[in-house]
Amino acid sequence: MNFTRWSARLPGTQRRTAARGTEGSVPAARGEYEQQPEHLADEAAEVPTLEDFSVREIIGRLPGLVALVHGPEHRIAYVNDAYAAAFGPRLAGATVADACPEAEELGLLPLMDQVLRSGKPRTVKSRKTQDGGSYTVTCLPVDSARFEGGGVLVHAADVTDHAEAAERLRASERRHRETAVTLQRSLLPQELEQPDDLRIAATYQPGGTDAAVGGDWYDVITLGAGRTALVIGDVMGRGVRAAAVMGQLRTAVRAYARLDLPPHEVLQLLDGLAAEIDASQIATCVYAVHDPNEGKLVYASAGHLPILVRDEDGSVRSAEDPTGPPLGTGGWLHTSGSIALPPGSTAVLYTDGLVERRREDIDEGVAALERALSGAVGTPQVVCDRLLRSLGVTAEHDDDVAVLVVQHPSRKGADAELFHNAALELLGGVEAAPRARAFASGVLSSWRFPVELRDLGVLATSELVANSLKHGTPPMRLRLRRTDRRLIIEVTDGDDHLPRRRRAETEDEAGRGISIIATIASSWGSRRTPGGGKAVWCEFALPD
Repeated sequence: MNFTRWSARLPGTQRRTAARGTEGSVPAARGEYEQQPEHLADEAAEVPTLEDFSVREIIGRLPGLVALVHGPEHRIAYVNDAYAAAFGPRLAGATVADACPEAEELGLLPLMDQVLRSGKPRTVKSRKTQDGGSYTVTCLPVDSARFEGGGVLVHAADVTDHAEAAERLRASERRHRETAVTLQRSLLPQELEQPDDLRIAATYQPGGTDAAVGGDWYDVITLGAGRTALVIGDVMGRGVRAAAVMGQLRTAVRAYARLDLPPHEVLQLLDGLAAEIDASQIATCVYAVHDPNEGKLVYASAGHLPILVRDEDGSVRSAEDPTGPPLGTGGWLHTSGSIALPPGSTAVLYTDGLVERRREDIDEGVAALERALSGAVGTPQVVCDRLLRSLGVTAEHDDDVAVLVVQHPSRKGADAELFHNAALELLGGVEAAPRARAFASGVLSSWRFPVELRDLGVLATSELVANSLKHGTPPMRLRLRRTDRRLIIEVTDGDDHLPRRRRAETEDEAGRGISIIATIASSWGSRRTPGGGKAVWCEFALPD
């Protein structure tokens, strides 16, 4: 193909050819020029180029602010009309430092120095002046023989409207976040319950200012008879909606806990409720129950990270399966597991914000937490703080973090004397009642209770045992426990029918036992026990 011949078809080629004349020109293709209309040829010859315009006229009419400076002192060579309208006229030859206060406000002097040294353009975005205007400024190097030391072309775009809109948006986001944080904190426990047998501390830290608030929560619920429920959960999502769902779930957990159900049954109920609240909001949760008589945590997990337990020697254990899917997914039967919590041990329940990092497997984060926990000693609050520091959680952390630390103290000396247990197997039918009364009287006397409290304890024991002998089935057991704050009396049997308080009529010969218990005791309750059967208990607060 003859490229020289075909180049005559390119725009502008015809004009240059005509200007040179016919001498030395390339012959055109047959009929090519003859067929072109005459008015099109005239228009092609009159197309203007950039050289036909005055640069001063173009720059002077630009809406952007333009200034031309030269030399190391940045002397003013030219400013356009838009620049003069924004900052006032500038005298040619004056230095920028003396004549342009706006350059100092926008930080342009060091920027222009950089441009002169490097020969490369530099840009600063949305800088403010004292009058409240915002500008994005670009400084471009100018290489001209007329400018000794080089020059700089300064172009500033007024972005005040955009900056104000962005600031309004940021302010709105801050208010939204503050609302969510306030809601979140108001829905968390304002003061943790402190059981007799455990020492507990918790901390919640929202994500940094650039992160939306999530739905992390924790709770400590006293169940009675010395038992304590521990809860931690995380609603997947951000903002006020996640916090509101979290509040509903926390309230529901407290209500279900009052039923004193096994952990897996609590999660089963919570699973159905989570789907009803908002099917799009998935949540994880661990619900655990501590019974001081058993020395372990019985727990159920709905998609949550495992409980960690640090033994007194510093070794760390992790709660294994069972773990079900998150709440709200439905169709799953949760089951309970257990992990030992002996005296001197510390359990940690936490949300994924503590251990999850971008571009890092979450198992590595859990392993890092185990290492940090193995060396964390001190009070529960001290352990909380040390874990946060060890895992690198700061005020700018990009996710919410909730941590619940539970310690089972190892008591010695005088402190240990305040905690006692005693138990009696109830055998022999009706003869069990007098034996139970005698046993309770002897134990309470050995614990040096006042006579009045000892008599109330014996009466409560008699009523609980009589109720079990009449309505329950073997095996039956009486358990007495004292702490530094209360006396607990509990009777278990093999029948799972829970007693209820009712009003006995004057002529009734029975039905007053539970009413008597409710009258003389600080509190009472009942629950079904694992494997069938029930436990009925009451508590007496000890005098200060």
